[in-house]
Amino acid sequence: MGVVTKTVGEALIDILEANGVEAVFGIPGVHTVELYRGLAASEIRHITPRHEQGAGFMADGYARVTGKPGVALVITGPGLTNTITAMAQAYQDSVPMLVISGVNARASLGHGRGKLHELPDQRAMMAPLALMTHTLLEPSDLPAVMDRAFAILQSRRPGPVHIEIPTDVMVEKIAVGDLRPSKACGPRAAQAQVLELAEKCRKAQRPAILCGGGSVAAADKIRSLAERIDAPLITTVNARGMFAGHPLSVPASPSLAAVRDLLAASDLVIALGTQMGQTDYDMYADGGFPDLADLVRVDIDADQLARGPEAALPVLSSVDQLLDDLLPLLEGPGTAAGGAARAKACREAVSTWLSPKMQAEIGVLETIRETLPGCIIVGDSTQAIYSGNLSFEAGRPHGWFNAATGFGALGYGPPAAIGASVGEPETPVICLVGDGGLQFSLAEIGSARDCGAKVIFLVWNNDGYGEIRTYMLDCGIEPEGVTPSAPDFGKIADAYGLPSVRLDDVSELGAALKRFSDLSGPSLIEIHETGTRGAAA
Repeated sequence: MGVVTKTVGEALIDILEANGVEAVFGIPGVHTVELYRGLAASEIRHITPRHEQGAGFMADGYARVTGKPGVALVITGPGLTNTITAMAQAYQDSVPMLVISGVNARASLGHGRGKLHELPDQRAMMAPLALMTHTLLEPSDLPAVMDRAFAILQSRRPGPVHIEIPTDVMVEKIAVGDLRPSKACGPRAAQAQVLELAEKCRKAQRPAILCGGGSVAAADKIRSLAERIDAPLITTVNARGMFAGHPLSVPASPSLAAVRDLLAASDLVIALGTQMGQTDYDMYADGGFPDLADLVRVDIDADQLARGPEAALPVLSSVDQLLDDLLPLLEGPGTAAGGAARAKACREAVSTWLSPKMQAEIGVLETIRETLPGCIIVGDSTQAIYSGNLSFEAGRPHGWFNAATGFGALGYGPPAAIGASVGEPETPVICLVGDGGLQFSLAEIGSARDCGAKVIFLVWNNDGYGEIRTYMLDCGIEPEGVTPSAPDFGKIADAYGLPSVRLDDVSELGAALKRFSDLSGPSLIEIHETGTRGAAA
């Protein structure tokens, strides 16, 4: 297009478009209106949440489904502080998120003169939660700063990036030349490490593979590796659905004794793109995760390789690039055998351990998966989600994610489900949320209707914070503060113009899902733990 002169706000939209951004989530205000100047004429879709925290969670859900950075556009001060919780969730779960905020004019920064939405040091506040945070003081630096932001989002362990633009910078004009998407390339393992890993694979008789969220994009290659070395495939929460129905798949938490036993008996464990953190590997904080005989850890983040279990072979590489190098070295048969039998025995042992209540809750999840093949289940912190995180096979990659691990923010599910629907508008998205969690972000039901999100809000109503109530009782503590009253969710749905139903029996769920999945917009189904027959064993 040659060189043209545009305001910083207009140029920002052009840069986002050049980098493949299809949607932004935000609430405009006087401190960001100039960033909206070029938005209406662009191809980028704007989604308006009811709260900036919702903007961040929507960006998170969009990013998990599409693999592209989710973009939130928020005002300075309260807009950004409202987004912090969503950024912390994205940081913990390694989700690529670009947060662009306003900030007061350059001359006012740091002076504490009581400007509207002023913070003492907004950028410093964001630094602990961002892979990068930058204040755009020089307007002409915009293209370079955005190029660096997108490079970071695509070339290392993902997470949030924050760019703040002073209000006086937004209106200044800069020369904008031809725009191209940022280029990035993650680390690649040294050849000697690949050769060493290939030799370990050839010799192993009882190998196993651990898959985390950082491995999902390489699902097909990991499946090929597992089949060549006959290794069970254990998937953490953010990797569920990668190997749905495969005989080597073990869709169960490494916090469970049966999975730990399988790993302890393995003579080679290859951990791909997983933090090996507490919420996946030691959910009950019992310190019982075993020492592994020969652990290979593959991660895109050098810092992560130095945390958690010590690896016999730490490999700094993206999972995808490592497998490109490793698979050609494993054309011949290995020495392992019985991988499918080991995986089956582990799955059966997990099923035996699950309580009748957990099995009933997982049965609901299985009904969703079988009724709506290819659907996406987005969860909040609620009991059925906890059970699914222990043992549930989603029907597809990116088909199961929630906020019950990592940072663990309540209210995540509804806006994240909307973001997922924006990312895959034709796919049914099921938001499984408790009555307590839904009230954290209840108003986002209206956002779903505004943007026509194909989300079925499935409310698991147990009259309060049931999981915490149970935990208090188990600890010998008289429950207190765990029974917040819930509204009539059917009337709430009516108020927003959503069709809804409260199930009398769990057996009605499949028909309700089919009926609502044919709609072009959102809907709501309520399951009451004691009022719906079959909801609990």
